[in-house]
Amino acid sequence: MIANIMLLAGLGLAGPQEMPFGWLVGKWCTEPRGGRTTCETWEPIGPDQVMRGVTVTTSAKGERREPMRISGDAGGFVFHAEPAGQAATDFRASPGDAAAQGITFVNAAHDYPQRIRYWREGEMLMAEISLADGGKPMRWAYRRVSR
Repeated sequence: MIANIMLLAGLGLAGPQEMPFGWLVGKWCTEPRGGRTTCETWEPIGPDQVMRGVTVTTSAKGERREPMRISGDAGGFVFHAEPAGQAATDFRASPGDAAAQGITFVNAAHDYPQRIRYWREGEMLMAEISLADGGKPMRWAYRRVSR
């Protein structure tokens, strides 16, 4: 926790309310496509300096939930993914990579994805997974449905 506070202080952030991912908070959903809808919900950073989220994909086959979280340490920010039926995996962003409205996390040793990107385009939240070099991309465009 002290490392997280030091990291946030090093980024010029006074406290948890100012973690650079406030633009990600809320519930975001894709337009229904092929009978499938994907929603991501991100909570504000908690007192433990962790931002928690969940991806819920709904289709005729049912619902699949995938928890995730973003935390910080002395090496930068870490995206922790827990995809359904797969091992949990961490992806890292460099300390200076947290932009005002975008972030990229990488784990080149992972099979796929190796890169996870989030960014805002106006009112839309964009997400993309790919290989580390950007190959084999899959992209989602989300609209905010609640804060």
